[in-house]
Amino acid sequence: MYDLTGKVAVVTGAGGRHGIGRAIATRLAREGADVVVTDVEQSLEAIRPADRQEGWQGLTSVVEEIQGLGRQALGLFSDVSDSAQVEDMVGQTLDRFGHIDILVNNAGSRPGRDRVLVVELEEGAFDEVMRVNVRGTYLCSRAVARHMIDRGGGGKIIVISSGAGKRGIARYAAYCASKFALIGFTQSLAHELAPHQVNVNAICPGLVDSERVDFIAAALVPEGQSAEEHRALMVRERNTKVPLGRIAVGDDIAKMAAFLSSSESDYVTGLAISVSGGSEMS
Repeated sequence: MYDLTGKVAVVTGAGGRHGIGRAIATRLAREGADVVVTDVEQSLEAIRPADRQEGWQGLTSVVEEIQGLGRQALGLFSDVSDSAQVEDMVGQTLDRFGHIDILVNNAGSRPGRDRVLVVELEEGAFDEVMRVNVRGTYLCSRAVARHMIDRGGGGKIIVISSGAGKRGIARYAAYCASKFALIGFTQSLAHELAPHQVNVNAICPGLVDSERVDFIAAALVPEGQSAEEHRALMVRERNTKVPLGRIAVGDDIAKMAAFLSSSESDYVTGLAISVSGGSEMS
């Protein structure tokens, strides 16, 4: 376990019940951090019916979960690609807690229109992926880095890239381009913030069993098969290709995020660390 007592973390894209963001936010809370969680405002229709029936209410439920762990929490609806909303998010966090020690750039575009061949890829779909994944990470990192520099005392910035940021995949060109970009961004920012004792690292997950897989399956489902059937097939096939025998769950990624948020990683910066069960070994 790591001691994050007194630390304040911001985790973007944290409203999904099965997602990486929620797993990281609750793990950091268990380690002692107070946590600000953000997501784009969404209707309850975007939540899985089974989760909705069990009372899951997205970001509101994550806040309640963190508070149930004995930590302070703040939930904010914020579009990470909008500079004004990002500045407001940081401002509200500082008004409430006074400082930010950890930023986890987890918010990502929803898979859909972008999961096609490049020759069929519409400009709008490509731009949407870049807007959320790359511009969003840049804006959040810039705003928080400015605070960390002015405040002094160091900090931790974590970028959620992907195994798809290390190798190209057919029908994933826009997504791969955005995740490759995030690794370069991480390395550049790590150089710039090192004199200020701010560590910047990227995590590169493999496929994670989350709501995103639902959207990927729906985008790639072939004729004659339901999205649910295709999702199950995708997971079974990927399990056979992962050396450790299964795809990831959110907690697998949260464990690495907890390490990178702690003082145990003080001499680690500029890395893109694969958390993929051996699917990526570089």
